[in-house]
Amino acid sequence: MNQRILIAGASIAGLATAYWLTEYGFDVTVAERAPSPRAGGNGVDVRGHAIAVVERMDLTESVRAAAADVRAMRFVDAAGRTTASIPIDEPGAVEIMRGDLVSLLHRQSRADHRFGDGIRGLRQDADGVTVDFEHGPSERFDLVIGADGMHSTVRRLAFGPASRFVRHQGHYFAFANADAQLGEDAAVTMFNTPGKMAGLYRSGNHAQAKAYFIFRSPDLDHDHRDTDRQRRLIRDAFQNETGWRVPELLDTALADPDLYFDALAQVQMDSWSNGRIALIGDAAWCASPASGAGAELALVGAYRLAGELASSHGEHRTAFARFETAHRGLVRQKQQIAPNVRLMVPKTDIGRRVRNTLARLPILGPLGALERLAQTRTRPLPEYTRAA
Repeated sequence: MNQRILIAGASIAGLATAYWLTEYGFDVTVAERAPSPRAGGNGVDVRGHAIAVVERMDLTESVRAAAADVRAMRFVDAAGRTTASIPIDEPGAVEIMRGDLVSLLHRQSRADHRFGDGIRGLRQDADGVTVDFEHGPSERFDLVIGADGMHSTVRRLAFGPASRFVRHQGHYFAFANADAQLGEDAAVTMFNTPGKMAGLYRSGNHAQAKAYFIFRSPDLDHDHRDTDRQRRLIRDAFQNETGWRVPELLDTALADPDLYFDALAQVQMDSWSNGRIALIGDAAWCASPASGAGAELALVGAYRLAGELASSHGEHRTAFARFETAHRGLVRQKQQIAPNVRLMVPKTDIGRRVRNTLARLPILGPLGALERLAQTRTRPLPEYTRAA
């Protein structure tokens, strides 16, 4: 039995996988380059089968207690007048800030957590994987799971360069802390000009609001670690936008040391495993923030991967194959993001007016109900056996 497992990355996918693997009796180490669990981030949705996963982790009460209370997506014109609004309440689903969910998962996990150290080398053979760390000594593990995000080091080392798997989706996005007084309580407020969106996410349950920016652009081939250039790109894209609250939001975002900027991109791979090394979460299948499904895919994927390893008694070839077969359908579904992008960032003024007209029609509620009905008809999650 492959007993000793290293997980690279301590965000939602990595921590959830660690939780389930330790429940099944595996010896799990989580290595994270950041010095502590990452706080902050945007709102994420726990929906679909992820609700059942959270229940089986005994986290339902904690997740609901930490939930955001955003109930509507509101579109405004340059003067701040509402032009359309879409309710975003979903029965049973919970929206929670990413950092809050990470904190809950970290507290729930009994794995060995090593913060402040990343991976710089992987060498696998028939019996295991030798892992070279950035700071600590090299160690041997039976299996390695890369849960280290869209810019995954594990994926680069074990599968090849990002250019083989990361697909640019024609936009860039950023979010940062913002003054909660700039937006309407319990709402996401968005202002559009052709190919651009500036918005504010304000949960009444949180003192800190979030500013959002998206703009259309071909692939800029930027270094995701070059924060100075990222700030220049955001400033250049929005410095001439004077409508609504854009200048204030831009100033606030550029002053935030934790400003997050990246391409709206997806990870598309034919296989999520290579020998004794597997990927999970955004490292394997990033659907992009426009999908609204990152947390759902991570939680369900973690549950399935750990469960398949347990049911196969750690035989990784069988487990990895079964995991991919079970999870790929949901990933393919959630990677269909074009309608969401058109909703948030219409390409033209005509597109914006069409969006607003459709948003005012009483059809979105029934469409959402149909989608939820389709989800209930999918197969329920399997029950895996916990270690005695």
